[in-house]
Amino acid sequence: MSGKQASEEFPRITEQGLDDLKRRINVRIAQEPEPWCFEATRDNIRHYAHGIGDDNPLWCDVDYARGTAHGGIIACPSFLFACSRIASGYVGGLPGIHAMWAGANWTWHKATRRNDEISTESHLKDLIIHETRFAGRAVQQIYHVDFFNQSGDKLAEVDSWCFRTERDTAREQGTKYTEVKARPDKRWTQEELAEVYRTYAKEEVRGATPRYWQDVHVGERLPTLAKGPMTVTGFIAYAQGWGGLYIRANKLAWRMIHAHPGLGIANRFNIPDCPERVHWEPEFALKVGAPGAYDYGPERCSWLTHHLTNWMGDDGFLVSSSSKIRRHNPEGDVLMFNGEVTRKFVDEQGRHCVEISQRAANQDDEDSILGTGVVALPMRA
Repeated sequence: MSGKQASEEFPRITEQGLDDLKRRINVRIAQEPEPWCFEATRDNIRHYAHGIGDDNPLWCDVDYARGTAHGGIIACPSFLFACSRIASGYVGGLPGIHAMWAGANWTWHKATRRNDEISTESHLKDLIIHETRFAGRAVQQIYHVDFFNQSGDKLAEVDSWCFRTERDTAREQGTKYTEVKARPDKRWTQEELAEVYRTYAKEEVRGATPRYWQDVHVGERLPTLAKGPMTVTGFIAYAQGWGGLYIRANKLAWRMIHAHPGLGIANRFNIPDCPERVHWEPEFALKVGAPGAYDYGPERCSWLTHHLTNWMGDDGFLVSSSSKIRRHNPEGDVLMFNGEVTRKFVDEQGRHCVEISQRAANQDDEDSILGTGVVALPMRA
């Protein structure tokens, strides 16, 4: 892509910027940004779970959790997003280039228990150049993060990635959302809302009833999980539990933008404000090429794992989850998560595992996020 954009407001990807970034590959990040949560307290766990719309009593109800095999509250697997800005999309390099969180490959080794103290180690793993309909050239920036508890036990590890895109190119030349932007805003009828709410009413949390490996069959379908219709209120609810990346106030906002000038993008009052406002400010979301204010990537990944933990019950263990985001979900969208058992096997640790293929589609049956999960289940005695 050469020449000036039709309306150029933002920086562009340069070869010098890419070269500088490549030099960081496989170098441990010595000074990681302060996470939202250092500890898995009762409140931190509950706030994160409620931020994704998950009221499983195993992470939310002290009395209930005390009576399970865990002996107390544990964190939902995706809670660890709140313990690492890096895993959540806090990317380095390429100042002023938009970052969109787009997927992750998680592996969990142990449950995160109430009051665990979480530490991390991370590094930039790889850079991959893509040509996209959204913004032409895009840089996939992949990080690896390891999570540990206070005893040094590895709780989990993740490869997560963002796509870095030129905001001007996405807005002026991107074709991915041409049809979507031309559509009128979705207006939900009472009948349509009632159908979504019926799915909420039927949502089953397996809980204390064990799901035994012997009883699961290849081809078995998981119950549908609903999320939405999307609202800015819902996006903010997630940010309350997860912490966001750049949400700061007053002096702390000034300090962050002063240290990283590429973050400060003038709002309609000419006040430098954070790029994260694409999630609650439709006008700015359109400026970066998105179809409107949209949900958070880690939020949607957490919905995939919520779908699996509802199904597996208290005695199951989520071994891994892989996700790939396919499109933005702007305000007004609704997602339906469906899954199917594709394989049963015994892993190298002797665990009896089930592999599940997942798909979440919006109200127009367009792919939103695709996933694959592996769950270890108890055996019937």
